[in-house]
Amino acid sequence: MNLPSRFPFKKPEEPPPGLESRAGELRASIEKIPAETLASRARVSYLEIGPGRGEFHFNLFDQPVIGAFPNLTFFTPTGNKLPDFQQALLLYYFVNADGMPLTGQWVSFADLPGGRTYNQAFQGYSGDEVVRQFTKLPHSVALETFKSACLALGGQPLEIGSASFTFQALPRVPLLITFWLGDEDFPSSCKVLFDSSATHYLPIDGCAILGSQLTSRLLKALRSERSETKSKDG
Repeated sequence: MNLPSRFPFKKPEEPPPGLESRAGELRASIEKIPAETLASRARVSYLEIGPGRGEFHFNLFDQPVIGAFPNLTFFTPTGNKLPDFQQALLLYYFVNADGMPLTGQWVSFADLPGGRTYNQAFQGYSGDEVVRQFTKLPHSVALETFKSACLALGGQPLEIGSASFTFQALPRVPLLITFWLGDEDFPSSCKVLFDSSATHYLPIDGCAILGSQLTSRLLKALRSERSETKSKDG
């Protein structure tokens, strides 16, 4: 099932207005779908804990998440409710998920349905921001620092560009970040890529949100690497 995409299209920093009511609309759209069907479409595990009650178990990046059924509210394993913004993102995932197999074909954000119009904005706060931050480092260490930061986040290396890593953002939404280290003739560049099936699981701006989250996590890892380097040098 696909719903109109309703997130404001910009770099997500705060929950969009009206998100709570929107979450209610999303829950209502799938409330009569059996848990086993939802689990199959979204490729998550389901644990029945009572008549008509259960839990979906999966990861958002490396964060374990529990989704309570039938009300589709999401928690950490310690029982803390996830922020409203993540609640809506995960609801969109369950609503849109149709069980489409991964294609194994990596495509740019612009090549996803509906992505071309917003590609410049997405590239500006994803790949271009990675380039801006990592190329502040000396050229001799920029690439190795990028690799170290990706590995620290659990990225799996792939032989594309100067360095590439895949990340499992959601059970059926992998991301690939590819970095090309430039020289005197060509500038450095970076892109966040998606399996071509991504919009079978999220609306286009949901894909943008995951790309932005990956970028933020990577830049946080970069800051951590810098802090450790300064501590060692100090």
